[in-house]
Amino acid sequence: MGSEAGLKAKLRSDLTDAIRARDEIKSGTIRMVLTAITNEEVAGKVAKELTDAEVITVLSREAKKRREAAEAYEAAGRADKAALEKSEGEIIAGYLPQQMSESEVAALVASAIAASGATGPGDMGKVMGILKPQVAGKADGAMVSGLVKAALAQ
Repeated sequence: MGSEAGLKAKLRSDLTDAIRARDEIKSGTIRMVLTAITNEEVAGKVAKELTDAEVITVLSREAKKRREAAEAYEAAGRADKAALEKSEGEIIAGYLPQQMSESEVAALVASAIAASGATGPGDMGKVMGILKPQVAGKADGAMVSGLVKAALAQ
């Protein structure tokens, strides 16, 4: 297993603890996340265990789903369901790296624009290519692309 399975092993260990503590929200959330990780491992051409970086990508995707679902439930007036989605999102966020602030991302955007020589909105792909590895799992993709668009529109 080695260090590559560190985050996945922590999830499994926390699942056992949550089951023992009869914490249904936490155990259910971790089960869903572990299922998503397993599905990702099986979906590859060669079944392999995901690295921590790949697990973080799956966790980010699951956290985003919870955020979007919570917003949809709030818009529909279902505060109870929105609260459940938010609590699941908070549990998942506990396994993600510390999120970057908007100002930290803006600084990275400025340096990526300078490094790529981008001059307008048509160069967004170049800038995002530089930024993606720097912000993976540490910042919301929508915020990053919004900051890049705003910076390139000037």
